[in-house]
Amino acid sequence: MAASHAGRQPQNDGYRTLSLSGHVGFSSLPDQLVKKSIKQGFCFNILCIGETGSGKSTLINSLFNTNFDDPESTHFLPSVQLRAQTYELQESNVLLKLTIVNTLGFGDQIDKEDSCQPVVDYIDAQFEAYLQEELKIKRSLFSYHDTRIHACLYFILPTGHSLKSLDLLTMKSLDSKVNIIPIIGKADSISKTELHKFKNKIMSEFVSNGIQIYQFPTDDESVSGINAVMNEHLPFAVVGSTEDVKIGNTMVRARRYPWGIVQVENENHCDFVKLREMLICTNMEDLREQTHARHYELYRRCRLEEMGFRDIGPENKPVSLQEAYEAKRHEFYLELQRKEEEMRQQFIQRVKEKEAILKEAEQQVQTKFERRMLMHQEVKLKLEREKKVLEDEIAVFMQKKANAELLQPQASVSTPLVSLKRDKDRKKTQGSQLELLCFDVSDEETVNVDEQSEGEKLESETVSQGTPEIVLDGSTQVLNVGSSFM
Repeated sequence: MAASHAGRQPQNDGYRTLSLSGHVGFSSLPDQLVKKSIKQGFCFNILCIGETGSGKSTLINSLFNTNFDDPESTHFLPSVQLRAQTYELQESNVLLKLTIVNTLGFGDQIDKEDSCQPVVDYIDAQFEAYLQEELKIKRSLFSYHDTRIHACLYFILPTGHSLKSLDLLTMKSLDSKVNIIPIIGKADSISKTELHKFKNKIMSEFVSNGIQIYQFPTDDESVSGINAVMNEHLPFAVVGSTEDVKIGNTMVRARRYPWGIVQVENENHCDFVKLREMLICTNMEDLREQTHARHYELYRRCRLEEMGFRDIGPENKPVSLQEAYEAKRHEFYLELQRKEEEMRQQFIQRVKEKEAILKEAEQQVQTKFERRMLMHQEVKLKLEREKKVLEDEIAVFMQKKANAELLQPQASVSTPLVSLKRDKDRKKTQGSQLELLCFDVSDEETVNVDEQSEGEKLESETVSQGTPEIVLDGSTQVLNVGSSFM
């Protein structure tokens, strides 16, 4: 107790600073964190943005000294597509889960207005996935695979003039969502003088357009000096290569040209070493912290405000999450009641409109029915008149028919006599034919001539007497109206 009282210091902001009189052991806490972190492993996510053929894949292979087998993309994609691939790398006893996201077809379309939108949507989607994991009742952030983008390597083509409007628009859309590190790809295609002017032109355009790129931190004394110097070299002009070239007795990664050799890791040739030192060796953890503490917190705050949550109430008083939830729930309940009442009024109004339409349609049908009834009455009267005329015609016809039936018995009296005469003539003709069969063949022609003359004579007498033909009881009879019948 005496030692404790002896080591007391003045109170500072509600806390007291005390000195220890002996070893306690919590100085080993950093070592415990290191062991735990090494056991858990680390994750780092890089987004590469640039036009097709700007050297993105080659540079990534050179940075991590491996071959990621990233297939080549075509220039004819209809829209920008993002492809994420995750790899596990191990250096010494440190395990790194590296995710590389490549933008396929960026800047290849004729209409480049919406080229940056898929990139923005992808970054927001990763933030949203992490937020949803945080808001779960049962969370597993310890084992959650964090896919939030920690660094964005933006590749600029070495034109030597100025940034394209697509580059300015894309970086302006992303500077509040991700740590942007501008890179001039394939820097060996431009002279040193043009490269220096191009770098100054790019940085002046960043300032004039309000684009905030990632600045290496200078608050840590151990790295503030080198980071301040490296901030002056932005944007980095890099050259990537996976080809080993022998220079003297040493094999180095370089690009061979007819006019000479460009060494990738030679700081006099390009800024590749500076980029690797700043991105991986010195500031990888700061990039991870900036992503979580700055970009993700900004997204989280905006999303929670959209959902109606506030830290401070209308009277500038702190509001707990429970109070914010109850207030939002009450607000939603009132909004639901308002919408229900609005929908009920709309329903009543539509019912009234429908009733009016049905009444109008009913009136039209009634009017049409009455008009059809009048037409029916007129047609009925017309048919009755025609029926009466037809009945009169039938009566006249029946009268004529009765008169004709009175004259029919007088004509039917002569029918038996005519039938007897025809039977007699038929029998006579048959007898003559039998007699002819007995005659000699030599006399056949004479007999036929006599028989034909006798037949012609009989027909002439019949015609001269004007014999009519009457059909009676299915047989044909000849009525001979002569002087003898009369």
